[in-house]
Amino acid sequence: MYSTRLYSVTIFLKNYTLRTCHFSTAARNLNKVTLYLQRAKLIDSIRLCLRSNAPETSLVNILNNPLMDSFVVTNALRSAPSPTAALSLVETLKNIKDFSHSQDTLYALAKILAKSGQTSKLRALIDAINSGKFVNVAYVSFMDRMRWYAETGDLDEVTNVWEEWRRALDKHPCTESYNIVMKLCVEKGFDERAIKVFCRMIDEGALPNCRTYTVIIQHLIKFEKLDPAMRIFQMLPLMRIRRTLKQYSLLVEAFTGSGNLDVVKTLLNEMRADGVLPGRAMITSLQHMKEAGYADEVDELIKEIIPDDRIKSIGYYSVVNPDEDDDVIDDDENDDVKDEVRLKPWLDPAALASALQYWEQEEVSALEAANFTWTPRLVCKIIRSLRSPETAWQFFCWVAQQPGFVHDIYTVSRIITKLARHGCVQLVDQLLFKIKREGMKLSFSTVRLIIDFYGFSRKGDAALNIFHNIKTICGPLSKNSRLILYSSLLRTLAKCQMNNEALDILDEMILIGISPDLQTFSGLMHHYALQGDVKTVQRLLVMVRQCELEPDSYMYKILICAYCKCERASLALRVFEDMRKSSLMPDGVTKQLLVKSLWKEGKLREAAQVEETSEESTDAIPLALPGHLYTVSSSDLTRVHEIYSSSFAESSLVTSA
Repeated sequence: MYSTRLYSVTIFLKNYTLRTCHFSTAARNLNKVTLYLQRAKLIDSIRLCLRSNAPETSLVNILNNPLMDSFVVTNALRSAPSPTAALSLVETLKNIKDFSHSQDTLYALAKILAKSGQTSKLRALIDAINSGKFVNVAYVSFMDRMRWYAETGDLDEVTNVWEEWRRALDKHPCTESYNIVMKLCVEKGFDERAIKVFCRMIDEGALPNCRTYTVIIQHLIKFEKLDPAMRIFQMLPLMRIRRTLKQYSLLVEAFTGSGNLDVVKTLLNEMRADGVLPGRAMITSLQHMKEAGYADEVDELIKEIIPDDRIKSIGYYSVVNPDEDDDVIDDDENDDVKDEVRLKPWLDPAALASALQYWEQEEVSALEAANFTWTPRLVCKIIRSLRSPETAWQFFCWVAQQPGFVHDIYTVSRIITKLARHGCVQLVDQLLFKIKREGMKLSFSTVRLIIDFYGFSRKGDAALNIFHNIKTICGPLSKNSRLILYSSLLRTLAKCQMNNEALDILDEMILIGISPDLQTFSGLMHHYALQGDVKTVQRLLVMVRQCELEPDSYMYKILICAYCKCERASLALRVFEDMRKSSLMPDGVTKQLLVKSLWKEGKLREAAQVEETSEESTDAIPLALPGHLYTVSSSDLTRVHEIYSSSFAESSLVTSA
């Protein structure tokens, strides 16, 4: 794996003032990093005590600490060794004066009750929160209730909450709610029901996300349907869906178990191209590959994911008085000690990043004194959690100079995307120059993110520059990868109102034999229609057919909605007629928008005709038309559904709920 040390580049930084935080009296005089470290030490003491045979008085002594607050309790609960231990901590807290639960501690408790299957106690806690028994604790959301009941495995309760949520909304619930129901159906063995939930998601217009496809892949692998799982996995990039470590881990484990190591090798190569840092769960699968003769391919990956031996454990040997340092006993002199507990120090990258948000000298000094063992994985998590790009850059430069740490391609990719998201073009260019000089190559997914993020920060020229230098930044790309990259660039140029440049890029990609897909055309049509550029929209429609593509229902919907919004209802009516000729119909919302726009423009007869045509249609008007601008077409979603459902129908594995 490439590695490099990247040192500080002089930049001008904004001056920030610290926001007021409500800490305990003992915490108010501590800087944020010192406070984090002392809290972490207290959390470690609680963790160790919960794992030992210490009497309750020992835990009470630990909890009677001036730094005790809801942050400490929440994280102690989350890291408890078992639900029983966590619940004993909750009981002990009743003996702590002045402690009161917060939303975080109660939600942590709810998750523990859910994981331990204590549905009745969970329901009682939810009712207590919703009835206002706890001060300053918000009403439990439908999503949280669904998540907790899903943890208990209670499908009926999850479904009841889901339907209650639906009745409270004017539209479909969020995608994650479908994912929860699908996943629980898979776990319960209701295979047909899981497929129907996915179908319902598409029909109702909820766009599947990466977690949706994780559930599908896991479901297929459960029944050893590896080829369909792999086909869906390979479709994800063209649907602009991020492929996750979880998906890679599931497939690597499945294909390793089936002895198909060539596919595993392909997955590992694609994982590198996607810039996905392997997780520890993949160690066993990779070790099997190494034993099978793939040592060169997996050595570096194994090196990256095996826990760093520089990370020391915390020890706690005596349970008599855990607050005194001289109670620590040397292993060699006390082999018969049975209460020995060793844990890695508690660490929360997001909490540590929060303490570093303003990068004040006092915080930096405390961080240096803490002597953390910096690893690429930890650095990536810190950078991701830092909100300010200036702070992220300062941390990135600072950590490069810490003993034993060397930036690798993962940390470089993380900081580059962070800077691009906030439009820090000069810093991104300096990093790109540095890694190019050192022979490093960014992953394709990182380059695509840079181009996408330059759209958010309205840096179209910078995106064009990245695109034109792609070979030196990323290396050779497949035709599909170039299609995705062109699509991202077109989207960014449209966001930056660089209309002429977007059309030039579109002509360029077609000339070199890369045909845009339907979702790219849909996105561009939507952009130009909203600007009232009817001529360009019509040109794009001609190009769609020249590329031997047939407009789908979602493309027609986009055109109708866009024309209506820019008050060109007559053009929207023409699209509606073209849609009918293709034996397609708009969804109810789109039809009502068209009718309303025609009425608004005085075209009453045409509005009535649209109403009559819809009523005479033999097919029911759909709830929604599947698809999304620049990302996924209705045909993609239909194809996924076909692969998913047919994989079970062919083998008669489907079990009705």
